[in-house]
Amino acid sequence: MKAAVVHGVNDIRIEEYPTPKAGAGEVVVKTHVAGICATDIKTLLGLGLPKDLPTILGHEVVGEIAETGEGVSGFAVGDRVGVYPIAVCGKCRYCRQGRHNLCEAEFGLGHGIEGGFAEYVRLPREIVDIGGVVRLAEDLSFEDAVFAEPLSCTLAAARSCRLKKDDQVLIIGAGPMGLMHLKTAKYHGCEVMIADLIDKRLELAGKMGADHVINSGEKNLHDEVMRITAGRGADAVIISLGIPQVIEDNMKLTAKGGVCNIFGGPPPSEIKLDPRWLHYLEITLTGTFASTPADFRECLELIHNKSIIVSDLLSHTFTVDSFLDAVEKAKNQEMVRGIVTFT
Repeated sequence: MKAAVVHGVNDIRIEEYPTPKAGAGEVVVKTHVAGICATDIKTLLGLGLPKDLPTILGHEVVGEIAETGEGVSGFAVGDRVGVYPIAVCGKCRYCRQGRHNLCEAEFGLGHGIEGGFAEYVRLPREIVDIGGVVRLAEDLSFEDAVFAEPLSCTLAAARSCRLKKDDQVLIIGAGPMGLMHLKTAKYHGCEVMIADLIDKRLELAGKMGADHVINSGEKNLHDEVMRITAGRGADAVIISLGIPQVIEDNMKLTAKGGVCNIFGGPPPSEIKLDPRWLHYLEITLTGTFASTPADFRECLELIHNKSIIVSDLLSHTFTVDSFLDAVEKAKNQEMVRGIVTFT
């Protein structure tokens, strides 16, 4: 099969690679669409590169069943499916609580096993058994369905932030994930403020329903948030950028009794925190990593029934042969969200 194969930092080659076979309890999916995530780009640049190389990245995958292994039931060759990309044990303390994203033995596509930037991808028993292979509605396009995985991460963050109707929410960063946080918050009936340094992103956020767009390079973000919230601060602050200084600078925009969510994955670092702020204002400081299979399935349904529109997030489409161009555009922030299609 043809695949985008990672050999090292900034060393990606489009080449022939062994086509996977389904073992007992496994399935092989013929990839139709794979989403390009910022995490993939960071990995390609050397942040968290897998130890075992060469390998294939890509954890946002939709396609059709190409092969089922011994013992797999409920699926047939040709079934259209979406894939929850985290393989979990299903037995540890966290899995028993339904918090599969925190599984003590988790691994996944592009993170321990080969991912979806290839014509075929093997899904291990651990993904199949947890209900991570989900049949798609016939009228749900692959191009829309591929957004269910990243959208499920913002749905998980919304749950952590306890979002509810009329909450005032501040989103830091209007990149692709920030825009999905926007859509998720609006789905919950919130009033949304979104901040970024790039006017083009903010303009798009406005078109997608943001109530307030703030260029924090041109205006004082603290003053703007306090003006909009009558001096209270935001009920929820979602920091969609993994930049330690941005996290430290914006936590205190959270209102009394509110929630600050560190969503963007930061590098190893330290930030300063006044414990009196947490104590006297009863702030909840939390983080969100990935999502659960239940979140993933819910997002497939939200996309299917048009409760959340995702088609306007897609800005660029590539093939595996033009994958290197996709990486460059993502690195240079030239696209909102890109996908790789396979025929």
